[in-house]
Amino acid sequence: MMKVDILAIGAHPDDVELSCAGTLAKEIGAGKSVAILDLTKGELGTRGNADIRQKEAANAAEILGVTTRINLGFADGFFQNDRKHQDKIVSYIRHLQPEMVLCNAISDRHPDHGRAATLVAESCFLSGLQKMETFYEGKSQYAWRPKQLYHYIQWNNTTPDFVVDIGTEMKVKLAAVKAYKSQFYDSESTAPETPISTENFLNSIKYRAADLGRLIGVDYAEGFTTSRLIGVNSIGDLL
Repeated sequence: MMKVDILAIGAHPDDVELSCAGTLAKEIGAGKSVAILDLTKGELGTRGNADIRQKEAANAAEILGVTTRINLGFADGFFQNDRKHQDKIVSYIRHLQPEMVLCNAISDRHPDHGRAATLVAESCFLSGLQKMETFYEGKSQYAWRPKQLYHYIQWNNTTPDFVVDIGTEMKVKLAAVKAYKSQFYDSESTAPETPISTENFLNSIKYRAADLGRLIGVDYAEGFTTSRLIGVNSIGDLL
C-alpha cells in the first residue's frame, strides 16, 4: 500500500496539468502527497504518439513533484464504464487510499472526459463496498472510499462550485503544461494543427485562470464542481 493524500485522475496525459496542476502544486507545497492516474496513453492524439506522451507526462510529474504517476493503458477513445475498467480503478484507489480524488469534467467537448468522470465517480463508490473483491499484486484488498470527489474544469466554460487560489503556483502550472511540447503551441512545429495546439489555446490557460482569480480577488484560480453539498467548519473559511 502506498497511501497518498490526493489522487488526480485524467482520461489522458495532460488532462490533470491543464485543469488542476496549480491546485496540486499548492497542496504539494503544503506537504501533501499527490499521485496522478492516467487512464489512457492518449494514443489517438493527432500530434506526437503514445511514447512521446509518456515521456512528457513523466517530465510534467517531475515538475509538479508528485509522489507517483501511473498509466492504466485503457483504450483512448474506447474505454467503457464497465466492471473490467471499474475493477482496475478500484484496485488503485484501494492501493493508494487517497482522502481526495480529482477527476475529469462531468460534461465536456471530448467524450472521454465525461465518460471518465462517471467511471471514476462510480469506482470511488464501489471501492468502499466491503464485498467487492479486488486484488493488487496478487493480494486481496480492503475497502476504501475517498472522502471527497471533485471534478476539474476542462474545455467547456463550466461554472465552478468553488475555486482555488493558485496565484503563486501559476508558473509551475504553465511549466507542467508546456512539458507536453508535442501537444501545444510551438511556432516551429510542422505537425497538424488541432484545437489545443493553437497559440490562443495556450494563452487561454492563463487568461481563464486570471478570470477565475478576478472573481475572488486573487491573481489566478482553478475551478471545480461537486455533486455533494460543500461544508466548512467556519463561515470565516470562505475568502
